[in-house]
Amino acid sequence: MLTAARLGAAALSAALLAGAAASPALADTPAPTAPAPAAPSPAAVPDSLYGKGDPTYDGVWRQSLALTALASAKVVPADSAVSWLTGQQCADGGWPSYRADAAAACDAATEDSNATAVAIQALVALGGHQDSVDKGVQWLKANQNADGSWAYNPGSPGDANSTGLAVNALFATRTDPAGVAKAGRNAFDGLALFQLGCTAPADQRGAFAFQPDPTGALAPNALATGQAALAAAGGKLPVANANRTDAAPKALPCADGSTEKAVPRADSAEAAGAYLTAQLAAGGQHLSLSNPGAAPTPDYTATAWAALSLVQGGHPQQAGGTVDWLAKEGGAWTKGGTDASATATLLLVAQAAQRNPADFGGTDLVKQLTALGPAPKAVSAAPSAAPAKAEKKDGGLSQYWLLGVGLLIGIGGGLVLSLQRKRGAKL
Repeated sequence: MLTAARLGAAALSAALLAGAAASPALADTPAPTAPAPAAPSPAAVPDSLYGKGDPTYDGVWRQSLALTALASAKVVPADSAVSWLTGQQCADGGWPSYRADAAAACDAATEDSNATAVAIQALVALGGHQDSVDKGVQWLKANQNADGSWAYNPGSPGDANSTGLAVNALFATRTDPAGVAKAGRNAFDGLALFQLGCTAPADQRGAFAFQPDPTGALAPNALATGQAALAAAGGKLPVANANRTDAAPKALPCADGSTEKAVPRADSAEAAGAYLTAQLAAGGQHLSLSNPGAAPTPDYTATAWAALSLVQGGHPQQAGGTVDWLAKEGGAWTKGGTDASATATLLLVAQAAQRNPADFGGTDLVKQLTALGPAPKAVSAAPSAAPAKAEKKDGGLSQYWLLGVGLLIGIGGGLVLSLQRKRGAKL
């Protein structure tokens, strides 16, 4: 089952192939345009792919998320699962959303920056695939827009989601986004194009828009903010940020009457975090998806990325209620454990929040995800422990340390006493 994010991407891909206009890729709210072209017949699902749904629009995406999450959980995936992902890479270094015949040449116009970005991160997490990673990074550099941003498919206007994912991939490969530039505009400049600054209403500042509207105006978008905020905070997948502050994210500092539209790089992550924290609190610890003429529904994808972004920004306590909500409600998102992309994303959230993935809302996410793909080569005998268990372990280590110090003091005292006795005998 495709997420809202990938449905938007699918619409754009289908339109490009048909030469028609469509709603933007990865947008939360589909634009009321002409009906999208009919989707092709469902593709057969390879045995090496995680999930049993049609992979046409999200094969590489879900495989990459699954491999990233499992690698972080110390699961060694089947060789066939990894080979399938590397085999999807095109000769120029990019990845499409999916290609049924990996022996056939890729159509460059349908290569997908989002799939490329998450595939790079998966291969970095797995290790041992440097050539594929390097080619993927070169593809991202070659297909960066002149304003510093990235589009879902090459040659289109950039968007916040695609730019954020590309920046994640650069961080994963230890490539400085500030040094990846076109026409003097680097990746951070491209990301800043979509963030609302001091000229926006106070309750919208720090949010990211998917793209500017035809007039150039920016409107907050939940999924765009959730994904772009991770890049603004210097993050990648999997999120494993040890930095923590007890303070809430700081709202964008704006002077009265400010006309500054751009958000300074130094304030970008905190401003996005402050916006997300406020939106999550107002929405019952989740973000919502709004479609024209329909009541808002939970946006699980945006909510999960918001949690990842807050943890990366050093604010796991602000993400805590959202992680609790995902643990409670995640079963609806994963379709009872059959959606590989949703399950993998939940596993990434559990790991980032230092929750026990073997008991996340009563679900063993590692077991659930491995069941959706080929049998792994090895699984860690001990699942990641919950914070409480980690504290108990630390306490035990402290006791051993104190015991060792006591023994050293005792031995030292005995030696001193012995020397004193010998000295007394000589005198």
